[in-house]
Amino acid sequence: MGLSKAGLLHHYPSKDALFQAARELGAVQSRRVLDQVAGLPLGVARDRRVLELLTDVALDRPGLVALLFRAVTAPEDPASHSDALLLPELFGVDLEARSERAIRVVGALSAMAVLTLAANRAGEKTTWRPHIIATCLDTLGHPRPLHDDQVEG
Repeated sequence: MGLSKAGLLHHYPSKDALFQAARELGAVQSRRVLDQVAGLPLGVARDRRVLELLTDVALDRPGLVALLFRAVTAPEDPASHSDALLLPELFGVDLEARSERAIRVVGALSAMAVLTLAANRAGEKTTWRPHIIATCLDTLGHPRPLHDDQVEG
């Protein structure tokens, strides 16, 4: 964050205050993503846009990844329900239903989390971004679009 421990404690007097501020930032980011896709119908185009936007958030703010995905990784924690990343609205899925779609969404978000953290560590955010999105779309079960040099077979 670019702050010393003393500077951090000046802005956030406790771990709870820091955690709450990070949760609020995550909620703001989630609402921004939802606002940007609200007009798109559920389907491949919406999934792609959601994944693009979430990948950008994860690449720009790697520390938010674990916090934003707490609803998936720590569902037993009542506090995680407010961190749910608006998954039902973003992907049109009920995570508790344990449907194939719900499992694929969790898989895509897990891949995104790991890959964006690795991209940040490697200093390859721009290079890895399209591959991260493609991997997440593959996990959701969406076919890749054909390019001009590919022949449908």
